[in-house]
Amino acid sequence: MPLNDDQSSDSDSSRLSESTASSSDSEYSRQSFNSDSSSKPSSPASSPPKMVTFDELMAAARNLTNLTLAHEIAVNANFCIKHGDLPQNSFAGTVKQILHKAFWDCLESELNEDPPEYEHAIKLFAEIKEILLSFLTPGANRIQNQICEVLDTDLIRQQAEHNAVDIHGLANYIINTMGKLCAPIRDNDIKQLKATGNIVELLRQIFHVLDLMKMDMANYTIQNLRPYLQRNLVDYERTKFQEILEETPSALDLTTEWIKESIEDELSSTSDESTSSPGADSSSKPNLSPTLVLNNGYLKLLQWDYHKTIPETLITDEVRLQELREKLNQLKIIACVCLITNNTVGAAIVNVPDLADQLKRTSFPLLEGMNKKTFDLKEALNAISVQICSQVNRSLSERGLPTLNTEMQNNLMGQIASIVEENNPVSSLIDKRIQFFMKSLLALPSFQKCMPTMPGGLSVIQTEMEFVGSQYASIVNFNKQVYGPFYASILRKLLFSEAPRGKAETEAPAN
Repeated sequence: MPLNDDQSSDSDSSRLSESTASSSDSEYSRQSFNSDSSSKPSSPASSPPKMVTFDELMAAARNLTNLTLAHEIAVNANFCIKHGDLPQNSFAGTVKQILHKAFWDCLESELNEDPPEYEHAIKLFAEIKEILLSFLTPGANRIQNQICEVLDTDLIRQQAEHNAVDIHGLANYIINTMGKLCAPIRDNDIKQLKATGNIVELLRQIFHVLDLMKMDMANYTIQNLRPYLQRNLVDYERTKFQEILEETPSALDLTTEWIKESIEDELSSTSDESTSSPGADSSSKPNLSPTLVLNNGYLKLLQWDYHKTIPETLITDEVRLQELREKLNQLKIIACVCLITNNTVGAAIVNVPDLADQLKRTSFPLLEGMNKKTFDLKEALNAISVQICSQVNRSLSERGLPTLNTEMQNNLMGQIASIVEENNPVSSLIDKRIQFFMKSLLALPSFQKCMPTMPGGLSVIQTEMEFVGSQYASIVNFNKQVYGPFYASILRKLLFSEAPRGKAETEAPAN
């Protein structure tokens, strides 16, 4: 990934928290990424149709991977590399376990021969040497020379020919070197290595800890890379996407269709007004606002079917947008449940303190995992309705009021169960109000921090709605910053086709 992360020499004197550590000698400092990226401004350039070769397609795929990774590092403060083993009961996990056991059994057998056979062990030492060297900066000459000298495979092979290899001494040197280079979190692993007596098991565990150290190294690099990316992400993403577009001219096809659909939605909503105006030319397009069209497109993402491909310019945020959509669906159900309960039971519970929050707290756990295919919403709603009836009756009983009779309970449970039905009036109403709130949020200037007024019926989920809304607005505003020039070019062609072709294609509008 062509990114730059200038690190000061001061960091060389301290161990690296949550990552690999360095000794007080600057030779143990970590190697940063080198930069080959440019901060030049980028705007969408028009490219004539051309045949795309396989190599160009693969290059575009690599660019997209880099773009997605850079975006994730910058916007997700919790992004890190985690060590994961294959499940032992899986086929791949079983094959891996068998092959590893066969390798280490073979090594143990060779070392137990008389005289010992060291060829496999020498190859392991060569691999360990390369891993240790990878943790060093180019300027770490002293320890680099020492590692190369001690783990000189040619020398070890000569010693093996005379049965003079001090394999335990080599392993101890490796462990001590790892102790100088590892993160504090690995200190206990190093102690356990020192306590391991069997040489084969020791080598096996050395590779395990080295894998953890490589993961730590990657996470430390990510941690230091994040501030740079956050400062330069707009230019970086725009430049990277321009490279993808030049290599794959069709890289905006889905985005263009997404904007076309938004235009069609807006034309449909204004068609009645246009045709009813005296003297209106039915063949002319209404003057649609590009901002309105684009915002309408962003709203569609909250109801997007994520089984189909998302527009190319939104791939980097696909997971976040899908999570927001699922969260909004969950909040919609809760708002529906509370509204139905209030309308069914009536004034007896309208002013009961904390009852709405209690109903919400009851519903949330039962709606966890709504996005999973195995989730049964009807069953969840049935469980929620049973809990709601119980809580309402308890509240009424505590205040000396008559509890719900069987007919009222059945009515309440039936209405809650009907939320899943298509065109359910309560569900449709709450959905429209959620969409209205999100639309109002997008209409606010990006620098404005206040929230729009919460529509009626959503007060019970106001805190959650404002949190989701702020996340959504942040994604949308950043996406506009990065891809605004590309959207403007598409919108000019679709909305203002009467403009001169050259001008529409070559001018790069401001964000």
